[in-house]
Amino acid sequence: MLYSDKVMDHFNNPRNVGVIEDADGVGEVGNPVCGDIMKITIKVDEGDRLEDIKFQTLGCGAAIATSSIVTELARGMEIHDAAAITKKEVADELGGLPPAKMHCSVLATDGLKVAIDDYLTRHGREPIGGPIQSEDPHFDPHGDAAEEHEEACDL
Repeated sequence: MLYSDKVMDHFNNPRNVGVIEDADGVGEVGNPVCGDIMKITIKVDEGDRLEDIKFQTLGCGAAIATSSIVTELARGMEIHDAAAITKKEVADELGGLPPAKMHCSVLATDGLKVAIDDYLTRHGREPIGGPIQSEDPHFDPHGDAAEEHEEACDL
């Protein structure tokens, strides 16, 4: 399986790794099929912009790369715009992902949505994150590439 140079760069040199100790929102998601787990913590300023964002990921190289790039994309965005980042935008920003690895971009966007909704809920506001794809029991995170999944998650 070949990865783009940008995927490899974000895997080898991930940005925004860590945890914000006094986070305004926390999003934790995982995929029980392949074992990827992501935690995203956010700090939101008075204008509802993501002032800081960090992640911790236990998973394959694509999981780490998608976590890293989603934090780069979201930093400085207004929370409504950040919640609208799609798995396709994440994959495109990385120069593409193999079909068997698209579930990693889903987890990254889901983790961000959960963190934003956590922030809003803590402040008595209505969640905006939308459906969390990785929690849908009918969602196949690997799409047409399910047969490639077992081998792909070993990379």
